Order: sequence, then C-alpha cells, then structure tokens
Amino acid sequence: MLEKALGLWEDQKDTALVLLFTVLSCWTRFRHLADSNRVVWDEAHFGKFGSYYLKHEFYHDVHPPLGKMLVALGGFLSGYRGQFDFKSGTTYPEDVNYHGMRIFCAIFGMIIVPLAYMSAINLGFPRRAAILAATMILLDNALLTISRFILLDSFLLGFTALTFFTLTCFHNERRDPFTLEWWLWLSLTGISLGLVSSVKWVGFFAVALVGLYTLDELYQMFGNLRMPKITYAYHWIARIVCLIVIPVIIYLFCFWIHFALLTRSGTGDAQMSSLFQANLRGSNLVENPLKLAYGSTVTFKNYAYGGGLLHSHVQTYPEGSKQQQVTCYHHKDNNNEMVIAHTRNHPDNNATIHHDHTLPVQYVRHGDIIRLVHKSTSRNLHSHEVDAPITKGAWEVSGYGSEAVGDVNDHWKVEVVDDVTGQDTQGHIHSLTTRVRFRHVRLNCLLRSTHENLPEWGFKQAEVVCDRRPAKEAMWDTQAMWNVEYHRHPKLSPAEASTYRTRFLADVANINVAMWKSNNALVPAEDKADPLSSEPYQWPLLLLGLRMCGWESDRIRYFLIGNPIVWWSSTVAILLYGVATLYYLVRTKRRCVDWTPAGWVYFQDVGKLVVGGWFLHYAPFAIMGRVTYIHHYFPAVYFASFMVPFLLELFVSRWSQERNKDRVFWAAGAIVVGTFLFFWPITYGMTGPSEDYKRLEWLSTWTVAELKNN
Repeated sequence: MLEKALGLWEDQKDTALVLLFTVLSCWTRFRHLADSNRVVWDEAHFGKFGSYYLKHEFYHDVHPPLGKMLVALGGFLSGYRGQFDFKSGTTYPEDVNYHGMRIFCAIFGMIIVPLAYMSAINLGFPRRAAILAATMILLDNALLTISRFILLDSFLLGFTALTFFTLTCFHNERRDPFTLEWWLWLSLTGISLGLVSSVKWVGFFAVALVGLYTLDELYQMFGNLRMPKITYAYHWIARIVCLIVIPVIIYLFCFWIHFALLTRSGTGDAQMSSLFQANLRGSNLVENPLKLAYGSTVTFKNYAYGGGLLHSHVQTYPEGSKQQQVTCYHHKDNNNEMVIAHTRNHPDNNATIHHDHTLPVQYVRHGDIIRLVHKSTSRNLHSHEVDAPITKGAWEVSGYGSEAVGDVNDHWKVEVVDDVTGQDTQGHIHSLTTRVRFRHVRLNCLLRSTHENLPEWGFKQAEVVCDRRPAKEAMWDTQAMWNVEYHRHPKLSPAEASTYRTRFLADVANINVAMWKSNNALVPAEDKADPLSSEPYQWPLLLLGLRMCGWESDRIRYFLIGNPIVWWSSTVAILLYGVATLYYLVRTKRRCVDWTPAGWVYFQDVGKLVVGGWFLHYAPFAIMGRVTYIHHYFPAVYFASFMVPFLLELFVSRWSQERNKDRVFWAAGAIVVGTFLFFWPITYGMTGPSEDYKRLEWLSTWTVAELKNN
C-alpha cells in the first residue's frame, strides 16, 4: 500500500508542484492589493482607457486594444461603470471597486509562475532546476509588483509566458508531426501569439522568437532527404495557417471588438479617418453638407494613414520667412478651420466670404483657383521660394497677409483625385470622401504633409510643405492628398447619413499607423530630464528603480525594482552561456569530445529558446529612439531567469551524489527567498519615514530613501 502511494506521488509530483506554485503565486500577488487607495502610476492611463470602453467613447493610445479591453472587463466584473477619471495620485471613490480590478489584473501576473515551472519541465530541466526557475519568477520583486496594479504589463507577461509554454510543448511534439497533440500545441502557440501581440507591440518580439524557431526547424527538415516533398510542404502550410493566419485573425478580431465597443465620439477621433469619425455617435461630421462651396468653413485632413488636420496658429517660424506657421495637428481645435475664398480679383469674392443671401451658392469644382483663409487669424495659406524648415527639398508653407494684403502666392488650384466611394462627383468635392490635391499656381508644387515632427518651437506638430518634386513622383503620394473633414455653410443642409460608410480593414490600417506615429513621438525631451526613465544598458545590472507614486511620508510608497539576486544572476548566466558556447565550439573544432550528440543538441535548443527569448525582448530597445523605462525589461528577465538553473544543473551534473546537487539548488533558492523577504516593503508598500528604508539602497543610484518627491 505504501509503495503504491509512493508511486502515485511520484507520478503526480509535477501536478502537485504546479498547484503549490499556483497557490504561492496567488498568495504573493493578491495580498494587500487594496492597501493603497490612490491611483498608482500608469493606472491613470489604463484605468482611464478601460473607462472609455465602459462609456463607449472613442480614444487613441499607442498600444493595441486587448489589454485595455481586459482592464474594462475587470472593471465591469467588479461593478465599475466608467464614472471615474483616474487622475494620477487621487483617491479612489467608494463606488469604484479598484480592489476587484487589481485582482483581475493580478490573475494574469499570477499564471506566469506555474507556467514557468511547466515550461522548465518541458525544456528537460530536472525537477530541482524547474523548482528554482519557478521560485525566481515567483519571488522577483519587480514581476510581482507590476502585476498588482491596473496596468497592461500583467497581461503582457501572462501571454508571453503562455507563448513560451505552448512553444516548449510543441517543441516536445516535434518528432510526432501531424498528431492531435502536435496540432493542438501548434494551434495554441498561434493563439498565444495573437493574444500577446494584441496587448502591446512588444508581443511581436515573442512572434519573432517563434518565427526564428520555426524557420530553424524547417531548415533542419530541408536537409532530411528521406522526407517526401509533399510532407515538407504540409509542414510549411501547417505553420503558415497556425502561426501566421491564426494570430492575424485574433489581432484583427481584437480591433473589431474595439470598434464595436467604442461607438461614440471621443478624445481620439482626430487620429482616425474622416469617414470613420462620421460613423461615431455624437460626431458633428454627420451635419456636413455634401458639396464644398465658396464661403464654406472647413477643416482638411491629410489622407495618408495617420495624417493630421491642416492647422495654423499665431506663432511664427523662427527662421525662413518668419511668417505664421502652418502645420498638421492631430487634435481638433478652432485653429484647424479654413474658409474657402475666391481670389481677390474675383467679382464675387466679398459676397461669398460674407454670405450674401442674394447670391446663389457657388460650388468648388475641379480646376478652380481658390484661396484658403485661416479663420481665426485671417491669414492666407501661402507658399514662396523659401526652404521648408525640415524638408529642404520643398518650399515653406506659411500664413500670410489678410483679406486686403496678399499676392498670387496665396492662390491654389484644386485637383480632384477621386472619390473613395467610387462614384463620379462631376468635378465637385464631397465632404469626407473626395480626395483632392492643392497645387500652388505660381510654383507648381503640391501642398503636402511630410509627417516629420517640427521641433519644440512648432509644438512637435507635423511639417507642411509645398512639394516641388516632379509631377510623376508626387502624383499619387497620399501625403499630398486631402479630404474635407468638418464642413459648414449657412446655405447648405447636411447630407444624408447613409452617404458615409467606412471599411474595416482601412480603419485597422489607419489606427495602426496612428499608433506607430504616436510611439515614434515618445522621444526623450531635450530640455528636461525624466526621473522615471532609464537606459537599456542599466536594466541587466539593475542600476535604477522607478518610483510608482508620490514619495510623501504620509502615503504608501511603491518602488519598482527587481530582486537583485534574480536579475544579477540571470545576467551573469546569459553571459556565461555565451562564453560556454564559444568554449565548446572551439573545443569541438579541436576534436575534443565534451558532449554526446544528443546532449549538444539539447544544450543548443535550450539556448535558442531561452537566450533567444531574452535577446529578442531586450536588444530592440537598445536601438529605439523612444523613451524607455525599467518595466520594458520584464519579459526579457522572465526568459533570462531560466538560464540560471540550467547552467547550475550543468555545473553539478558531473557530481555523483544527488544529495549534494540538491543542496546547491536549495542554497540558491534560499538566497532568492531571503533577498525577496529583505525587499518585502518595496513590493507591498513602504509606510512611515523614508529614512527607515535606507538599508534597502544596495546601490547609490536607488532612490528608495530620498525624501524629494520626483
């Protein structure tokens, strides 16, 4: 009976350990979640974005929608209905169940621990090594802390860990292709890729890992001359369907839900196409008259993906003509409004500007020569032979003169390109749907948004130029095309609502380009330092942490920093693996036999997955121009943590006594546990005088105890 019980325990030991790590992960992630009743760090952003879904108001953000929709789901399940504005540092009202929302987010941070254990087992780690890997993930202060608030990182980490787990499961089925289990794990890997990519674009680094793994696998198969060509083709088809088609469908489906939920006009309208905006409830674009006329007050939107609104303001160019700036702006305000006017010598000019009711409406048609008058300053849209501020191969566009002062450089010829509905407009310009170009009459150049951001003096808005490239080069450049967005004329009635229809794939493309441009705009400010930002070279060495809230002594304070033992040991392990690989390659070249063929393949396979995962989640940040923070390293440290027990097992593998091997791992685990407990207050909140936590500043660059509120 005892032997049977022991045998059952041995068979179920991994299941029991998975359950144990799940319980421990729940205990560490869920405790004291409600202690701080203030909006902590980026809860101000993502809580607010979740609120938009519950209020159905359209917004814009740099990340795909899945994570924020999950925040909204967590809020909905917690009884929250979007009534709070999530201002940073403010106290949560009693009717906002922030505790429930944090619990929902923490679930996704919790699953990474049992997934780490199962992934290590799949990689062939002995049980003691798998336990150490899971313990390092369980007790890393940074991974734990980030999972306890209303943020996207818990979803990103959860789906990254899930992707790695499903990939290791599929890797173990590689010798039994096209079986049910093989298809299951291949499909689940594709689903995981779709999910992680739909939370943050950092998820595409996981896509790169799976993609490189797959290409390497297919390359190895290519050398198998015994494999029939049709079977090899099936391998390609299976991976294309499961690892490309399925993730793309999930990514698109998340945007379909995003659009289906955000049906009302909101703060992010201007980032989308004019047609899309017209279909939002509450949008004033549905009141647009159909045909553009002289005397109309309009805004023009650049037709390129992510294009802004033609804009001017009273500020002038610091160089060049020093006339009024003309830019493209991605937000709606009165400075976007232009009036369509005749040229000054036209007999009906004054009558159309002042809307003389005795004069019939005069529509703007293809080929007309017009002026565009900035409504709030009365300046004319103007170009001349002065180099643009950034694009030196183009002419500057400015605001110049008045109704009484001006010249031929204020004249633009209207060129109708087409109408996106496919209908023949008979030369008229229809609101929202007709694409037009504005050609400068004297210089023969085209009004164009370069999408280059101006410096601070231009408020980082997009540059507008007159493009003097040859006609064939600029003819079909969408950055030189515009459509009427907002349109009002006192004599014209709104068009029928059924006039405006949008296309889903075009909307997805538009919002992704807008996300890309917004991401690129997140660059470090030249004139001021960001106390929260850090450089990628600092992350593996854990040189800096991040204050997640105000640092007043009367509030609970959280400091985002990793378990030093976990981070430093994982960095050393990654470096040692590289050195060991080079060492063994040199010895192999010298015909020294250190490995069995199967052992060498195993050593390489683990390195490809673990070091590859770390490198792909870390190296891209080193070449990015955007501002970076320590939490960008968290997916990388998840992968790096597996290398510590792997190399430790490699080190003790030649020992004869298992008891001594176990002792090494118990000692390593004890150090991790002890360090975690030492930094306990950083994770669960520091209270009282900051001087009491001076002992936690292992490095002088850690600002745990400073009283200054950055």
